[in-house]
Amino acid sequence: MPEEIATKENLKLLVEGKLDWEGVKRLIHLSPKDKDRFWKYLEVLQEKVPWKDKILLRISDHLYIVAKKGGDRVVKCDCGHEFGDYRANWKLSCRIYVRKTLEEMAEVVSVEEALPYPELVEIREFYCPGCFAQLGVEIVPMGHPVLFEILPDLDTFYRVWLGKPIEDEKPAWFTDKTWDLTAKWAKGG
Repeated sequence: MPEEIATKENLKLLVEGKLDWEGVKRLIHLSPKDKDRFWKYLEVLQEKVPWKDKILLRISDHLYIVAKKGGDRVVKCDCGHEFGDYRANWKLSCRIYVRKTLEEMAEVVSVEEALPYPELVEIREFYCPGCFAQLGVEIVPMGHPVLFEILPDLDTFYRVWLGKPIEDEKPAWFTDKTWDLTAKWAKGG
């Protein structure tokens, strides 16, 4: 029997960026994949955060979709700051810094040939209001709506792919609620 590669310890080292390159390649190329890897990964993530809400899915280095007591599913940062319903674009609840001039862009793009054209685009940086971790960056045309990069169908993922349905599964969970949020703002809410 081959040695177990996807141990919880190796997954912890991977998450922390401390697993050697050979170990990373072995984890990636492991075939067939072990059935409990995702659950071990969630355990590792859960142990890293200072809060108890159940992590359903990690969506970036600092952000998670979590199940709250009472049935809400929200986006939450490592630090505990909550961005609201995961079906609404979390970026709209961030602190946002926009770089519009060549000078501002040159502060973060060090290769002159790679600098964007400020007359065409802007650089938007998204920061957590709780811990000020940088959560995302987008380079988009001026006036372009904030990008909503991920709206996972968690219920299908858990039921079909993982074989363990989430207790509060319902079709309404897979609905983009971003426009509901901005409509509320438009009404002064």
